[in-house]
Amino acid sequence: MRRWWLLLWPCVAMGQATAADFKSVGAEPAVLYDAPTLRGLKTAIAPRGMPVELIVTQGDWTRVRDSSGGLSWVEKRLLVDRRTVVTTDPGPVEVRASPDDAAPVLFRARPGVQLDLSVAPAAGWVGVRHRDGQSGFVRVGSVWGE
Repeated sequence: MRRWWLLLWPCVAMGQATAADFKSVGAEPAVLYDAPTLRGLKTAIAPRGMPVELIVTQGDWTRVRDSSGGLSWVEKRLLVDRRTVVTTDPGPVEVRASPDDAAPVLFRARPGVQLDLSVAPAAGWVGVRHRDGQSGFVRVGSVWGE
C-alpha cells in the first residue's frame, strides 16, 4: 500500500494553508512579528484591509506573505475573510466596465491601491470595487491578493 499521504502529514500537522489562500487584515491595523509570539520583534504594521497570503497556521498565529513577498507572523484573530487586492503594475491599472480589453475604462488606479474583490477571478479578469463605490474589472496580473 502506498503511503504518499505520509508526505503530507507535516503540512497537515502544522495547519498548512492551501495554495493561494488569502485573507485581509480586519478593522484594526495588525502588528506583524518575526516569530509567532507577542515577545517577537515587531517588523511592521499592516493597515486595515491589507491582503495577505496565508502560509501556515500555528496555534493562534498565522505566517503570512505580503504583496512585496515579505514573510511575517500575525495574530490569527486579526485576519478576516473579506477579500481585497492591491494593484501591482508600475503604471496606473485600468479598471474596465466589463472583463474585456475593448471595454470602456471607468477609472485608473495607481500602484499600491487597495480594492475590494467583488467577482472571483475568471478568464484572466477579476471584479473589483474602489472604496469610493466605483466597480469594474481588471486583469488578474495587475493585482495581488486574488
